[in-house]
Amino acid sequence: MFDGAHGIDLPKPHVASTPAAPSHAHLDGEICDGGHRMLVRVYYEDTDFSGIVYHANYLRFLERGRSNYLRLLGADQRALFSDGVGEAPGYAFVVRAMQLEFLRSARMDDLLEVETRPLEVKGASITMGQRILRDGTVLFEAKVKVAFVSGGRPRPIPKAIRTAMSADGAGPDFASSNVMASKSISGDEPC
Repeated sequence: MFDGAHGIDLPKPHVASTPAAPSHAHLDGEICDGGHRMLVRVYYEDTDFSGIVYHANYLRFLERGRSNYLRLLGADQRALFSDGVGEAPGYAFVVRAMQLEFLRSARMDDLLEVETRPLEVKGASITMGQRILRDGTVLFEAKVKVAFVSGGRPRPIPKAIRTAMSADGAGPDFASSNVMASKSISGDEPC
C-alpha cells in the first residue's frame, strides 16, 4: 500500500464527474486529411518472445484507431449501447469482415501511426481502410467492414455518423492499388 509510510507519497487520485467518454486529443489522435490518425507506442506487453509485435496486437491497434475516429466524429459508443430503447443489448458496431496484410514487423518502443479512413459508408455498414506505419513506412494494412447492429440484427447507421464520415471524405478519393491512399500522415506534418 502506498500511504507515504515508506517514503512513497503519491497524490490522491482526482475523480472527475464528466460526461461519457470525453475526447482527449492527446490520446484520441486527430481527424486529418479525410480520415483519422493516432500514435501508438509499442510496449513489452505488445511483443512476443522474439521482441516483435505479436500479430493479434495489430488488431488491437486498429480497434483503438476506429474507436477514436468515431469518438472524434461525435459518436458516443457507450451511449449508443445503452440507448437501445428496449433493445438488448443496445446498439453497437461489430466487425463483420477483415482483410489483413502483414508487411513488416514493429518492435518494442517503436512509435507507430495508425491511420483510419472510410472507404464506403452504406446503410448498416462502413468499410474502413487502415494502415499502421513507422516513420512513414507501411507495416500493416487492413480493410475492415463494421456493421451497426442491435439485438443481433443490422440497423441503419445514425445519419449524423454517416454524414460526418461522408463529409470527412469517404469515397473514391481513398481508393488505391492497396488498401489506402499512399499519403502518410507523419507526426511531424500538420494536419
